[in-house]
Amino acid sequence: MNLPHPIRVALVDDHSLVRDGIKALLAVMEPLEVVGEADNAEDAIDMVGRCQPDLLLVDIGLKDMNGLELTRVLRGQYPALKVLVLSMYDNNEYVSESVRAGASGYVLKNAPSREIIAAIEAIASGGTFYSAQIAQRLIADQHTENELTPRESQVLYKMAQGLNNKEMARELDISVRTVETHRLSIRRKLNIDKPAALVKYAIDHGIISR
Repeated sequence: MNLPHPIRVALVDDHSLVRDGIKALLAVMEPLEVVGEADNAEDAIDMVGRCQPDLLLVDIGLKDMNGLELTRVLRGQYPALKVLVLSMYDNNEYVSESVRAGASGYVLKNAPSREIIAAIEAIASGGTFYSAQIAQRLIADQHTENELTPRESQVLYKMAQGLNNKEMARELDISVRTVETHRLSIRRKLNIDKPAALVKYAIDHGIISR
């Protein structure tokens, strides 16, 4: 591994065989040290407080608390703690919830060992990592979520031309309030507020020509 300093790792999974398998995999990864493990959320919270790991590998299906809720709790207490979710669930909602909970990655338990190693390396170095099929879906979902509707593209075109809300409403034959709603949606989707940046986006995406 090419990491800047030794990485302290802890494991949370309610199956001892799974933990043993992960420990065997991590044993050959330097400079990495397994400093603690737990089979339930209550013990995990105590263990993290005592062992102060840099990276926590956590399962979702714990007996006393959902692993994603545990992630949220621990990230709230220890903001610097990095979390990699190891799960058997190939589920979009779980993946999205893991992101909201503060996890830096999500890898399926049936993934090849090289993928788990790559995830640990990426997250320990400050990045993120998702199993290949999960990453593809995240990108597709993000694209769909951020894609402008035809009407929003029309409003953006008029915004780039410098028209005000009343002028846009008149030209598009819609109400001023509807224009305002579209403008808010455009800003939310694109995370762009400045007129010059909106013009650049419209040019880059072929909404208007140079």
